[in-house]
Amino acid sequence: MTPTTASAPVPLGGPRFQTEPAELYREMRRAHGSVVPVVLDGDIPAWLVLGYRELHQVTGDPQLFSRDSELWSQWDRIPDDWPLLPMIGRRQPSILYTVGERHRERAAMISDALEAVDPFELRSQAEKFADELIDAVCSKGETDLVGDYAALLPVRVLATLYGFADEQGPGLVTALNDMVNGREGALAGQQHLASSMARLIADRKERPAEDVVSRMLANTAGFTDEEIVQDLMVMMAAGHQPTADWIGNSLRLMLTDERFAASLFGGRHSVPEAMNEVLWEDTPTQNVAGRWAARDTQLGGRRIRSGDLLLLGLQGANSDPQVRTDSSALTGGNNAHFSFGHGEHRCPFPAQEIAEVIARTGIEVVLDRLPDIDLAVPAESLARRPSPWLPGLSELPVRFTPVPVL
Repeated sequence: MTPTTASAPVPLGGPRFQTEPAELYREMRRAHGSVVPVVLDGDIPAWLVLGYRELHQVTGDPQLFSRDSELWSQWDRIPDDWPLLPMIGRRQPSILYTVGERHRERAAMISDALEAVDPFELRSQAEKFADELIDAVCSKGETDLVGDYAALLPVRVLATLYGFADEQGPGLVTALNDMVNGREGALAGQQHLASSMARLIADRKERPAEDVVSRMLANTAGFTDEEIVQDLMVMMAAGHQPTADWIGNSLRLMLTDERFAASLFGGRHSVPEAMNEVLWEDTPTQNVAGRWAARDTQLGGRRIRSGDLLLLGLQGANSDPQVRTDSSALTGGNNAHFSFGHGEHRCPFPAQEIAEVIARTGIEVVLDRLPDIDLAVPAESLARRPSPWLPGLSELPVRFTPVPVL
């Protein structure tokens, strides 16, 4: 359809992101086309890019659609306590907002530090923590697979890879969740994460070890401590919550969709298929901020002004009917989704592999340890977090026959 300039902007938030996000994106597309005018907290305007081709264009042209947030024309309207500042930062010296050659150097530093992670050690750590979490609930016959399991597992594994002590994990989980939800605790969560990273860096400068932080500090490209702190925060946030939601969303799919039921009764063969299906149909990171227009341009029939903010509608693009002509078909091995981004700012390949190992291990341990698991509530009653960015399940109650701890 041809978008109409008179269409009222859509508030990016509200209960429908918790209850029916897929239908909400379809309605946005019908009413506004592939580029939707939206408003953020405080009536701040932006564009949400839902079209697959348009999103490919935005993420593939870093000159026209820059990652440099200093270009934003709305900064004079943003208060210091704006709850979305952790998601849309200004003068934040992290890789997210670095462009050009310096971005490529930082991306290489991160990729090298992550690529050195031993895949066998990674899976061993993931299994160890997954078994510990299952041991805590397996004798009860019921649990919340989000709050008691998925929301705790990735950060515990990542914290070990980075160099944190095990006991720091719970505080990091709380801080990360507060940041992602973008509400009153967002700024405090960001500060907790930053101070934790700074202390870890100071410690590893004195006592290097075989971990990600030590390898980043050994890089010779001349990055400051503040730059490494910011990049570690990005890596932790991008590595934990989306992976936790990947676990939760995949288990929900396997518990509610008969196509994957066989895996719940002694088999693992459908786990990768379910995980890939989630990346297409219920991707953990549904919207991302963002890109800024470096000059006036046209996109999806819209007039984009210099300094406008464009939000990346990853889930909307994945379900674009222009490229998904049969939305009911299984996605199989097709990985042309936007779930890991696209272009030079996409998720580094080693980070994708780490996330996949953690998520798949987490799912397989559940299936191995709790073989007769079943939903404890009607599927339609499952609710999501109130976040337009990562609206994962707020809980996944299940029941099972109690089993002994390992």
